[in-house]
Amino acid sequence: MAHTQSLHEEEAHGSLSGYLAGFVLAVLLTAGSFGLVMRGALPPQSAMIALAVLAFAQIVVHLVFFLHLNTSSGQRWNVMALCYTAVASIILIGGTVWVMHNVSMNMMSR
Repeated sequence: MAHTQSLHEEEAHGSLSGYLAGFVLAVLLTAGSFGLVMRGALPPQSAMIALAVLAFAQIVVHLVFFLHLNTSSGQRWNVMALCYTAVASIILIGGTVWVMHNVSMNMMSR
């Protein structure tokens, strides 16, 4: 009988401690965002920047701890797909904001 290799051998699977660490970090980041808004500790502009940083950290926690995205050779295509998605999203959102800003500026009465 021939020995067959599993297609999932190269993939990293999480451990209970990894999932718990990810869960605790996600809860702390969520609580921090909620507390930041509810207390009104920062001015609106600073609060938006702080929330964006916390949201980015939350994304990284989910990608690393729950989706097991890393820099190993087995994950190369997943990382490339994530980078393409991020660039496409930035172009789409940035283009939309740019167009809406220009429409707003052109529609203002003089």
